Amino acid sequence: MSEQFSPEAALDVPIVFVDLETTGGSTSEHRITEVGVVEIGPAGVSRWSSLIDPQQPIPSFIQQLTGITNEMVRGAPTFESVAPALLERLNGKLFVAHNASFDRGFLRSEFRRAGLAFDPDVLCTVRLSRALFPAEKRHGLDALVERHALVPSDRHRALADADLIWQFWQRLPTLVPLDTLRAQIERTTRRYRLAGDITEDLLDTAPAGCGVYAFYGEDDAPLYVGRSVRVRQRLRSHLTGERRSSKDIRLAQQVRRVEWRSTGGELGAMLAEAQWITTLRPGQNRLPRVTKSDPADAPWPFDGPIVFEERDDTQRVFHVVDRWRYLGHAPSLAQAAQLHVSAIAGAFELSTYRILQSHLARGLRVMPLSVSSDTPESSFAA
Repeated sequence: MSEQFSPEAALDVPIVFVDLETTGGSTSEHRITEVGVVEIGPAGVSRWSSLIDPQQPIPSFIQQLTGITNEMVRGAPTFESVAPALLERLNGKLFVAHNASFDRGFLRSEFRRAGLAFDPDVLCTVRLSRALFPAEKRHGLDALVERHALVPSDRHRALADADLIWQFWQRLPTLVPLDTLRAQIERTTRRYRLAGDITEDLLDTAPAGCGVYAFYGEDDAPLYVGRSVRVRQRLRSHLTGERRSSKDIRLAQQVRRVEWRSTGGELGAMLAEAQWITTLRPGQNRLPRVTKSDPADAPWPFDGPIVFEERDDTQRVFHVVDRWRYLGHAPSLAQAAQLHVSAIAGAFELSTYRILQSHLARGLRVMPLSVSSDTPESSFAA
C-alpha cells in the first residue's frame, strides 16, 4: 500500500492485547490462572505476564490444554495481590482480545471481587475478523495463525496468545483497504466507558422489564425520553450497542446522566413516557401534535380516580389516573390511594387522554380507587 498506516493510528488511546487462562468458563465459579498483556503505546511495545493462584484446583483437561498445572500456580500471586498494578496497566486503554467478552468478563469479575471497577472499551478480534473477512468460515485463533502466517511461540498460554493477536493486528494494513479497516475498527469497538457517572455496574441496576428512561446532558438538560419492555437491554443498545444508528451514537456522546422508572407493564410505560416528555420537553423527542379534533379538555367518564393493575415477571403495580391525568403507580392499592391524596392539581393531559381512550375502547379493566385505601386488593386477583 502506498499509504503507511497502522491500525492504532486510527485510535486516540493506547492499546492492550490481552489473553487469559482460567480454570473453566464460568465467571462465577472459575478463576484466572494466567494473564498476558502486550501493550502498545508512545514508548513502543511492552509485554507483561504472570501466573495467578486461582485458589481452586485446575481441572485435569485444562491442565492438559494449557500446560498450567496445580504445582505451577502454587505460590504464585493471587489476583487480588496483582489487581492494583494490573488495573493501572490496563486502565484508559483499548482492550483488544480474541473472544473479548470472555476475557473482559473474567477480569471484570475478578476486579470486582478485589473492590475495583473495570469498564474498558473493547475490541473483539473474532468479530473484527468476521467483519473484514466475511467469506471465511473460521475465525478462531488457530484459523488466524494458519490464514495469516502468524508465528506462535506457544499456544494456550496467555502471553503467547496475546502476542498472536498483536501479530494479527499488524497484518491488517496489508490485507484490507485503509478506509474499510478504519470503519470496521470503529464499528466493532464496543464503548463501555460511558460519559458522566454512567457505568456498566449502574446499567446492571436498571429494570430488566417494562419501564421508562430519560437521558440528560450537560447542565442536566433533558435530551431524550424513551420506553421499553426491556429497559436494561434498551439502555445498553443506546449507549454501548455495536449496531447503533448514527443518531444513537450522537445521542450517547451527549449523555451525562440517566434515570429510569419500572412500570410493571407496557401501558404504564406508555403513560409515564408521555408524561415525562410533556414535563421535561427533551430536545430529541417530538411533543404530541395537537389537531383540530383534539379536545382542549374532556369530560371524565368516572365518578372519581380509577386504578388498573399491570404485572410483569418481577412485580405487580397499580396505576392511578384521575381526570385524564396520570398520577403514577404504586406496589399496593393503599400506596396508590396516597398518590391521589398527594397529587397536585394539574392541567388536562392530551397524551394520557389519547392513550387511555384507546385502551378503554379495547376493554381495559379499571376500578374506582378508594381514597380511603380500603379497597380489597383481592378484587384485582387474576
